[in-house]
Amino acid sequence: MLDNALARLDTALGQLEAAARRRVEAERGRGNLETELALMQDDRARLAAELDGAMARLGQVETAAADVDQRLERAMNVVGAVIARVEAQQPPEPEAPAL
Repeated sequence: MLDNALARLDTALGQLEAAARRRVEAERGRGNLETELALMQDDRARLAAELDGAMARLGQVETAAADVDQRLERAMNVVGAVIARVEAQQPPEPEAPAL
């Protein structure tokens, strides 16, 4: 999950950088290089912040999943123990007579 998010971010950053390079080359003669660079830096900072948020959410999800796994395992153990106790307390059912 994290590897996929990082791969997508890397791809997005690569696309952003390629677009920025093309834009910078087109704008070189117009003197807007500094403006474009600032925009790229803002975009990169925004993407980095989004990645940080996604990684934090991923950590929360992983923690919650581990907690749910532990709770389910305990619940299954309790249910199994209750079933075993009930089965141990019930007398065996009589067999039906053969016809």
